[in-house]
Amino acid sequence: MIQANETFGGTWPFKANFCDAAGFKQHYVDEGPSDGEVILCLHGEPTWGYLYRHMIPELAAHARVIVPDHMGFGKSETPQNREYTLQTHVENLIAFIDDLELSDITLVLQDWGGPMGAAYAIRNPDKIKRIVMMNTLTGYGGATPKPERSPWFEWIAKHEEADTLRGVLGELGTTVLSIMKLLGFENSAAVNRDWLDAYQAPFPDRAACVGGIEFPLDVHYGRMVPFIVDGLKTGNLEKLQAKPAMMAEGLQDRAIWPENAIADFKAIWPDAPVTTFDNAGHFIQEDVPQALVSLIHHFMQTHP
Repeated sequence: MIQANETFGGTWPFKANFCDAAGFKQHYVDEGPSDGEVILCLHGEPTWGYLYRHMIPELAAHARVIVPDHMGFGKSETPQNREYTLQTHVENLIAFIDDLELSDITLVLQDWGGPMGAAYAIRNPDKIKRIVMMNTLTGYGGATPKPERSPWFEWIAKHEEADTLRGVLGELGTTVLSIMKLLGFENSAAVNRDWLDAYQAPFPDRAACVGGIEFPLDVHYGRMVPFIVDGLKTGNLEKLQAKPAMMAEGLQDRAIWPENAIADFKAIWPDAPVTTFDNAGHFIQEDVPQALVSLIHHFMQTHP
């Protein structure tokens, strides 16, 4: 685990908080007025809350901004006796939200944050006020206009079939930049020593990489499908569809085809706005953070 007080050259100046409600030491930041509207930001693979560092201060000027690190990522613990599946991560999220007693939540979701947040929201719609999707899928739209594998999942399949995936993703402590480029990282100007340290630090050895290894395998082997189907059976899709929603999509995404992400979103929220960015990729928070802050502020103001 990264030291709680590590700031990576001052680029991560936020106070570290920890929650053990899900049975492991989970790191999160909690910025802004304690009685403000809650914005809950969820990251994906292979990042952590650091991805939101440029957005947190401005969003926290008007709201309570909470950014947890998933199990196995960032400053959170990486237990070796746990399953790293979509279902487990959502169960962790349920425990986290219950422990902090959060309600009227604006979800801000990217990459794996999308299926996690959507799986939570369809089962707990009364806790959710608004939904912001960014380069991700809910899993409930059922629309795949581009069915072939993306470059990222083609790469995953090739290495898994060659029995080399765990070895390659087990070296995230040195290869994280290369992996992010495979996924669709565009803003090379952001990369410096502090940036590299921040994204490499969660992965000092192979054991620490288990979360990064298991996320893509959940898709490759279809392990997440039964849990998504269960959400449609036991959750409330109509209530999810009734939530105000918006999407921001970086079109240089190599992990999730933008056509599929937008189709999934529009299948659930056909009249909701979609803003696309030609100069942004999968890690849209790294590419156009100020534009995202402006969009989220406007969205919250127009859907009070």
